[in-house]
Amino acid sequence: MANVVRRNESVTKSKGESEAVPFFDLARQSRPLREKIVRSLARVCDSGQFVLGPECVRLEETLAEYCQVKHAVVCASGSDALLLALMGCGIEPGDEVLLPSYTFFATAGAVWRLGARPVFVDIDPRTYCIDPGAIASRITSRTRALLPVHLYGQCADMQPLTDIARQHKLKIIEDAAQAIGSELNGCRAGALGDVGCFSFYPTKNLGSFGDGGFMTTNDEELSQRLKMLRVHGETKQYHHQIIGFNSRLDAFQAAVLNAKLPHLEHWITRRQANARFYDRLFHEGGLHEHIDLPQVADGRRHVWNQYVIRVPDGQRDALREHLAQRNIGTQIYYPVPMHEQPCFKSLGYELGRLPRTEAAARETLALPIFPELTAHEQQLVVTRIAAFFKNNSRPTGGHAIGPPKFLSAKTGSSNSEVRDPRR
Repeated sequence: MANVVRRNESVTKSKGESEAVPFFDLARQSRPLREKIVRSLARVCDSGQFVLGPECVRLEETLAEYCQVKHAVVCASGSDALLLALMGCGIEPGDEVLLPSYTFFATAGAVWRLGARPVFVDIDPRTYCIDPGAIASRITSRTRALLPVHLYGQCADMQPLTDIARQHKLKIIEDAAQAIGSELNGCRAGALGDVGCFSFYPTKNLGSFGDGGFMTTNDEELSQRLKMLRVHGETKQYHHQIIGFNSRLDAFQAAVLNAKLPHLEHWITRRQANARFYDRLFHEGGLHEHIDLPQVADGRRHVWNQYVIRVPDGQRDALREHLAQRNIGTQIYYPVPMHEQPCFKSLGYELGRLPRTEAAARETLALPIFPELTAHEQQLVVTRIAAFFKNNSRPTGGHAIGPPKFLSAKTGSSNSEVRDPRR
């Protein structure tokens, strides 16, 4: 997802369209925190401690408390977090790891880099997370771990996975790159398995100014092993007990994250309000008859890293092009599932093997939902989607397509007296 910021941080305006809505605007979040962040970076400059060090220790302590775990271990990226976690759990060449095919490449890539075999499993079509019911038939004598992905900011259905892991003595490694702060029945992502893996990529709900990641665990021995692995397996300088690699978080990124972390809950609240407002707008306009809206499963706290609609009948790409022409930023996660990637061709997956995954790849479209998105911008998104369906399809449930009834020019205004309809 490294190209998301470059591709979508701004949207070029075309003739006839006076307003654009970016898919993501990092500057809006950073601008109010600029002075605080600059002071934090200056503190690191003055300290001369640029790799790991006090800022990273402070961040680890705060993250562990936030994620409701005993230990947090920072590293250089979310991709490294997955690789380190697999290594820490003893995954070796020839082992099998079960994971969804509908995910970012790093999930499967980390397994492959260790010489292990990724075994791709279909998804729950409501949440896009791994389907527990599809796992049992894929377990073999070589299976060593389950790697569920808490996709788009919602936890996977972990209780059945925990039961399966206990029965077969498997490790559970959570890919929580998009899900910091999400919960299942009151338990935070990263505290639901043996180890959780998170990303600080800039577009994440808690993003740094570059790459970064961390791992969580309640296992003291595992936390110490992860700390060794991130520094070439060192216990003390030049003494290597195991073979690791260099995956240290630099102190500048830790300083940025320490400045931003106190605001995370507020940003999550804004994302949740944006999701509710989208739901309301789509229902008011009758558009829920044409697209499937995202669902929140029972017992989940969704943190909305992405708001992903589903566009059936082969209309997804046409809708995206329609929106692009009208300056609305969107993104497709993920157009090519892992089992269809050329680099995994040797695994022998045929088209149709994972039908729900393949359907999601054809039909899903992510809309802007970043915390600083205004109500007016959300209204623009929905009205331009409404225009597409008004011209291209008929409602299936007898509802006429039209603008949400409470759309107004004042909504989203900077005037403090105008009530934000998302509240």
